[in-house]
Amino acid sequence: MTAEPAVAPHHGQPAGEEPDEAARQLYLAVLAEGGRIPYSGVREADRGPLRQLIAIGLLLANPMDHCYTAVSPRSVSDRLGAELRSEATRLLVRAESLPGSLDGLTRAYDAMPRPSGPAGGAVHVEGHVHIRQRISQLVSDCRSEVLTAQPGHRPAETLQIALRQDVQLLQRGCSLRTVYQPVALADRPARTYAEEVTRHGSRIRVLDEPFQRLIVFDRTVAVISASDDHSTAAFITDPAAITFLVGAFERDWARADPAGFAVGGGPARSVPDRVGRLLARGLTQRAVATRLGLSERTVAAHISRLRDRHGAQTLFQLGWLMRGARDDR
Repeated sequence: MTAEPAVAPHHGQPAGEEPDEAARQLYLAVLAEGGRIPYSGVREADRGPLRQLIAIGLLLANPMDHCYTAVSPRSVSDRLGAELRSEATRLLVRAESLPGSLDGLTRAYDAMPRPSGPAGGAVHVEGHVHIRQRISQLVSDCRSEVLTAQPGHRPAETLQIALRQDVQLLQRGCSLRTVYQPVALADRPARTYAEEVTRHGSRIRVLDEPFQRLIVFDRTVAVISASDDHSTAAFITDPAAITFLVGAFERDWARADPAGFAVGGGPARSVPDRVGRLLARGLTQRAVATRLGLSERTVAAHISRLRDRHGAQTLFQLGWLMRGARDDR
């Protein structure tokens, strides 16, 4: 009766696959036996590693002698190297031809109808779904830079969509800068989004002042809210208007704080500290209350505690002392 191989020869191993540790140990054991191992000498536990060595080509089944024979790794390396180079060449050729193969689809995308309006005017888009669709198109078309100002809460569903789009944007090499209000980063989904885009190169700052929602793409298209409930957005392409909006964003960016305290698990700035910072900027008690959306009575209570903490006799003195404390940092 003729002995049968313990494992039938097969070629399912991907080109260039390296043997795992178990397969390496089995190959060394075969070499220790003089480069041959009989079919009957294969243990049940070695069948998986044996199959891997045969697929790679490091062992050959020899039906004449009813054994497996070791093959020089040098010859296997030469063969697999040639296969990998051939595969790499094929992939390079495919990469070169891909833009041409998608050329028709690219032209169709560029020719897709988009909202249009009078030259130098603003196009108004109504409905959250249509606004998100238009913004998604602009994100996809963006080539260099996105500036965003996000003053308020963003729903978790919106953040999930934005995260996918913004990570792809950053991976294309575009820059992304965002100014938030502290309240916008108060929720866990918002902090998760901020941490992830920051990890991919986005820059985030926090400004404890009122400002309007704004997105600017490549300094050629700006998006602002056109209604109180944000159900209508204006898409602006007028160069003068965009220059004005970018200038306002840059001024806010220069005054804003790096978001290190709000991203990555750090604590958000406390309300008393925010009150103190605004006092240090010279704002009155009423202005501070308006800025933070608090009652004047609440702000007065915070100021009273700050005066006790810093030993200030007057509001002016407290603002001066808070400014000194801020400068020391």
